[in-house]
Amino acid sequence: MNPSATLPVTSCYIQAYGLVCALGQGKDEVSAALASWQQAGITPLDGERESLSDGRLTPVGRVRAELPAIPAALAPYESRNNRLLLAALAQTQPALDELKTRLGPDRIAIVLGTSTSGIAEAEVAVSAVQAGQPLPAGFDYRQQELGSPSEFLARHLALTGPAYTLSTACSSSARAFISGQRLLAAGLADAVIVGGVDSLCGLTLNGFDSLESLSTDLCRPFGAERRGINIGEGAALFLLTREHASLALLGAGESSDAWHISAPHPEGIGAEAAMRMALGQAGLSAADLDYINLHGTATRLNDEMESKAVARLYDEENTAPCSSTKMLTGHTLGAAGAIEAALCCLLMELGLPAPRQGEAQDPALTPLRLAQGEPARALTRVLSNSFAFGGNNVSLLLGRLDHHDGSPS
Repeated sequence: MNPSATLPVTSCYIQAYGLVCALGQGKDEVSAALASWQQAGITPLDGERESLSDGRLTPVGRVRAELPAIPAALAPYESRNNRLLLAALAQTQPALDELKTRLGPDRIAIVLGTSTSGIAEAEVAVSAVQAGQPLPAGFDYRQQELGSPSEFLARHLALTGPAYTLSTACSSSARAFISGQRLLAAGLADAVIVGGVDSLCGLTLNGFDSLESLSTDLCRPFGAERRGINIGEGAALFLLTREHASLALLGAGESSDAWHISAPHPEGIGAEAAMRMALGQAGLSAADLDYINLHGTATRLNDEMESKAVARLYDEENTAPCSSTKMLTGHTLGAAGAIEAALCCLLMELGLPAPRQGEAQDPALTPLRLAQGEPARALTRVLSNSFAFGGNNVSLLLGRLDHHDGSPS
């Protein structure tokens, strides 16, 4: 796409982004980890295990990096979630500082997605009370409120524009992009910080296990031996504006099929609608896509419906290369949409190939073109899917608008 081409009015530009996940912190670490996967099949989930309530172990995508401290003035917001946010924020700080100086703090909005907020800290507090002990000295109820991440970030940055948090399960941070897009289009903000964050906690690990959706082996998206998800943690933040940049949100689609409280529609009707809406908003067809980042949870039902939905975008079995990055990060739940969008942007910026799937597709599934380590090709239009409980479906269509030289912009 020519950088001078007119984008749809719903499009917005990505001025900067930052991420932290099991693959690493920042573009350099994450790109090195992606290269290790392409070359040697090394996944961060190999060496990390977490105990479930019955003592069994499950692989997790844990962030190993040392995280920034919460400022003393904001001690009531102390949580691993908010420290993950600060790690992602540090990577966007120079661009954000420039925007704040130029636009003013009232013209910058914040929309984040999460599904757990500070529940891990609440678990420690509850355990203490159950054991007859006082609450931990640093515990504050605000740590576990779903609105805490955006409230914390607004106070930390002294921003006075709109600030709120969305929680639509595993599509939360993908949906934050849509809200940010609308704030810009409506003129309610000149820049929006969007993204998401979630941290590991017993609630999600044991909750997904009770749903028989958690695997005690490494997850195998679309593989015949897939048994469920691995849980991960992390954060990603983006600065969206109407001002031209080399990366853009070209389109977004959303739907709610409301088929079941946790199971997706078996035919992927809502998932297909979200993908088609994103393509329509961008004025593109499925044939224009260079890569599809699948939701790919490795559960029986999700992979079955997603393979059907993606295949229906195409007239023949020649879909764009597809894969799921959850085998590398774990499923980061409310943060998944933003983290995977950041991975897609990194692939486009650095000219990296689509991450290889690592396993042959289950022959019982509708055939897709799963990426298996093809030579690097320029990725300029990428679709990223996030499908959540309750039929909350979101697809983001991201694009690179300039010719790169192999290094980050």
